[in-house]
Amino acid sequence: MSWRPEIEEIHRRRELAQACGGADAVARQHAAGKLTVRERVASLLDAGSFREVGSLAGRASYDKDGKLTGFEPAPYVMGIGRIDGRPVAIGGEDYTIRAGTGFGSDRRKGGQGGFIEDLAYEYRIPLVNLIDGTGGTVNTAKRKGYTVVPGHGQDGCERSADLLGIVPVVSAVMGTTAGGPSMRAILSHWSIMVKGTGQIFAAGPPVVERAFGEKLTKEALGGSKIAVDTAGTIDNVAEDEADCLAQIRRFLSYMPANVWELPPTLRNGDPADRAEDALADIVPRVSRQAYNMKKVVGMIVDRGSLFEIQPTYGRALITGLARMDGYVVGIVANNPMFGGIMDVKAARKQGHFVDLCDMFNIPLVFFADIPGLMVGVESESGAILREGVRARFLGFQVSVPVFTVIVRKCYGVAGGGVIDRRGLNFKIAWPSGNWGSLPVEGGVKAAYRREIESAPDPLTREHEIEEELRQLASPFRTAEAFAIEDLIDPRETRPYLCQFIEALQPRLRTQLGPKGKTGVRP
Repeated sequence: MSWRPEIEEIHRRRELAQACGGADAVARQHAAGKLTVRERVASLLDAGSFREVGSLAGRASYDKDGKLTGFEPAPYVMGIGRIDGRPVAIGGEDYTIRAGTGFGSDRRKGGQGGFIEDLAYEYRIPLVNLIDGTGGTVNTAKRKGYTVVPGHGQDGCERSADLLGIVPVVSAVMGTTAGGPSMRAILSHWSIMVKGTGQIFAAGPPVVERAFGEKLTKEALGGSKIAVDTAGTIDNVAEDEADCLAQIRRFLSYMPANVWELPPTLRNGDPADRAEDALADIVPRVSRQAYNMKKVVGMIVDRGSLFEIQPTYGRALITGLARMDGYVVGIVANNPMFGGIMDVKAARKQGHFVDLCDMFNIPLVFFADIPGLMVGVESESGAILREGVRARFLGFQVSVPVFTVIVRKCYGVAGGGVIDRRGLNFKIAWPSGNWGSLPVEGGVKAAYRREIESAPDPLTREHEIEEELRQLASPFRTAEAFAIEDLIDPRETRPYLCQFIEALQPRLRTQLGPKGKTGVRP
């Protein structure tokens, strides 16, 4: 007795699943400028590496003899595969089947509380969420015969939260996303949205119109201009789906498989002792004059290795992953092209990125040119003190080694947030560096007000005091007191950092595993 008929039936049903929602639905997906979820998976993973789980799940219909007459696949595709030879778990909604909404089974394939999240957790491998679904629907009540409390049953996101302390989680918003899928996009270490076809919101335009009488397009409500640039809800934006998938691969190339491993080392032939002569002249002598900090970072890290996180949000700060002689590092650099000052967005951006690096044992390198916290009524109304102190509090909790390169300014509460007071407190500076509680300019009037006002010539006395303090503020004076660990030729920055980053690797190997956090964030 052979089982070939049943085996053939398995393969037939797999072929039906490959058709997604049918030719017409697939054509509509392509017309909207979107790939199907199966095409996305195939494009992202190493060729031929996808092993699907649950392809036979769905809604079937049978004739009176028990023969299959119709089959609608479950609107979620998931399984395991490889990216650059390393295993990952991957899943995403199939929008061609009922807009990617659930199909009512007792066991979820994906989404919060689904099999693919459990698999990533149990196997300790990264999870990639390809999000293109609208979440729940009021039709659920009609199907069930009652309404359910949010978070009841399969809709819990406990596993989503657990994963954030264990393995890298990436979410790509590749269509219109609301409800549960939008929550899942936030519950990730890094997120990306496809420009024009991806939108995210708590509730869509019809709900907004009903609540406020305001008609908005999906793009105006939750497109990349709002979600990425303004709100920072999503980290990065992609020009199209191919760019999105390429960025996912690149982000994961800096990540370990889980918190028990170190990030992969990948050398590209860039010499560790490379010294860029242009660094000697890149910082202007006029303190108010801007320069290109991204260019500075690019000349110090391995060539072409800087991958920015949230490049269009909180632009006074640059955050990104990079390599130094092949070792992964996290870069936090103030951006004088946008003032370099810590505003509310920059503070949030710094705190989130520092958390990410600490979780995955990635050493941090700060390039400081920070005049302080943003001041003014608008900034205070946005809780700049709370956000700035929170960013500094998160810095107190990091367990990875931290380096500070003071490129130019380092002042006040915000300046203190780039210093590793809980660790080695390792600070090096360029000769252009200057630091203190307040800049000399402006600070003199506050500290010496009576002396200046009582002088025969107040303006002359103010300038005299400023000059006295400038001499004391020379970085050479601080270096003489060993109040800064080293004052270096800017051209030495790469070789200097590379040697110490190589030396700290044994330290990283001793602290692998989940990171416990204590206290209440301010």
